[in-house]
Amino acid sequence: MNYADIKQYDVANGPGVRVSLFVSGCTHHCKECFNPETWDFNYGKPLTEETIQLILQYMEPDYVKGITLLGGEPFEHTNQQGLLPLVRAIREKYPQKSIWCFTGYDFEKDILGKMIKEWDETKELLSYIEVLVDGEFMIDKKDLGLVFKGSSNQRSILVQESLKEGKVCLWEPK
Repeated sequence: MNYADIKQYDVANGPGVRVSLFVSGCTHHCKECFNPETWDFNYGKPLTEETIQLILQYMEPDYVKGITLLGGEPFEHTNQQGLLPLVRAIREKYPQKSIWCFTGYDFEKDILGKMIKEWDETKELLSYIEVLVDGEFMIDKKDLGLVFKGSSNQRSILVQESLKEGKVCLWEPK
């Protein structure tokens, strides 16, 4: 799996100071995507063990609240496979830090309705994620007033609570 960028200090893609990893590869091709270069699965650099160690180092300070996975598309199957060693390492070293993920896929229809049944990686990846912002970016629903989202069709889903309750539970900013 390739990644396009790592932001060591990000305050735009989740609460608090976070590390953000922008993966490469996306088949959504949303109109007016802010990161179209990440559509190409070969764009950027390979995610290696050295990259994982660098991300863990970036996450070490107490003021870093967690990591956000974006893209590209983290839930493309090849990206799920590539992200699992990273999120396993994060959860082992920093169990108290949150993992957020942005996806253009719909949580119920695509992820729970298809992927989780087809790929073992999906269930494991979901087990590490606190908040999943789902839904494609839609330019006609763009709203600059939203917190950690680009368009009004997107939802910030509390993943573990939603899986436990059997219904979508939303994260709300405090």
